[in-house]
Amino acid sequence: MNRITTTLVIAVMLAGPMLAVPGVSSAQVSVGISVRIGPPPLPVYPQPFCPGIGYIWTPGYWAYGPYGYFWVPGTWVLAPAVGFLWTPGYWGWREGFYRWHPGYWGRRVGFYGGINYGYGYAGVGYAGGYWRGRAFYYNRAVNNVNVTVIHDTYNRTVINNTLSRVSYNGGHGGINLRPTPGEMVMARKEHIPPTAAQLHQERLAGTRRTQWASVNHGRPGIAATVRPGRFNGRGVTRAIRPGSRYRPAAYKAHPNRAAFRHEYPRSGRHAWNAPYSRKRADYPHSRRRRQPGKGGGPPFWSA
Repeated sequence: MNRITTTLVIAVMLAGPMLAVPGVSSAQVSVGISVRIGPPPLPVYPQPFCPGIGYIWTPGYWAYGPYGYFWVPGTWVLAPAVGFLWTPGYWGWREGFYRWHPGYWGRRVGFYGGINYGYGYAGVGYAGGYWRGRAFYYNRAVNNVNVTVIHDTYNRTVINNTLSRVSYNGGHGGINLRPTPGEMVMARKEHIPPTAAQLHQERLAGTRRTQWASVNHGRPGIAATVRPGRFNGRGVTRAIRPGSRYRPAAYKAHPNRAAFRHEYPRSGRHAWNAPYSRKRADYPHSRRRRQPGKGGGPPFWSA
C-alpha cells in the first residue's frame, strides 16, 4: 500500500494593520499539507454565470483530507476589497512530498505553479478581468457573464500556451515553472488569506463523497457553484469529464481524522465557523432574478 505522510504546519505572523486598505493586515495563516501522492488532473467543467458585480472567479482545485484528495468546486467570490485579485493555491513538489501552497488575495496575481486552471488563469497572471477605479471589468472571452446585468465588460482573446491538465508543479510529470523575482516579492507582501466564504466552500466539499477522488475517479459530482456554499439548485455545474484517466490509491480513513481539519483560526473573520455576509457596501448586487443572457464566455473550459 502506498505510504502517505501528511504534515500540518501552521504559521501565524502578526504585525500592524495596513492603513491603505481597511480590513487588510499582515496576519497570515499558512496551512501546509504534505502528501507523497500527487493530485489528480484537473477536470473539464463549465463555469456558472457570474452572479453580480464585484465577484471574482476562483477556480476549483484538489484539496486533501482524511479520505485522500477531494475536489473543491470553483466559485464566484466577492473580492474582500476594491482592487484585489485572487492568486489560486497550488500543489508543489519539494523534498519528496507534494506540498500545498494556499491561495491569497492581493493587488496583483502572484505565482500559482504555472497550473492552467482555465477561465483566465492560464498558468501565469490573470486574463479574466481588471480593476478600473472601483469597478471590475470582465473579459467575456473567458468569463460567463450576463451583459444585461454586468455592463463593465470587454472581449479579448486569451491564448493558452499549454494544453496540460496537470494540477501540480514539479516532480514527475508536473509543471516545470519557477516563480519570477516579481512573483516572489508578491508572495512576501501583505495580503488577505481566503475569506470565510471560501473556507466554507472547502469544508463542505470535504464532507461529500461525490467530491472524493477515490469515489469520482477524477470527475467530481459538483465541479463549480455560482456562490460559495451553494451545492444545490441553479448555478451548480458537474464535471464534463476527468482531465485524464485516474487510478486513485486505496485510501483508508486516517486514524487521526482531526489532524486533517484545516486549522485556520477558530475565532475572527477568517474562522472556519465564522458567519459570512454576501453584502458589501462597495458593490451593488444584481437582482437574483435570472435574466436571458447575451454573450458570455465559452460553455466550458476545455484544453
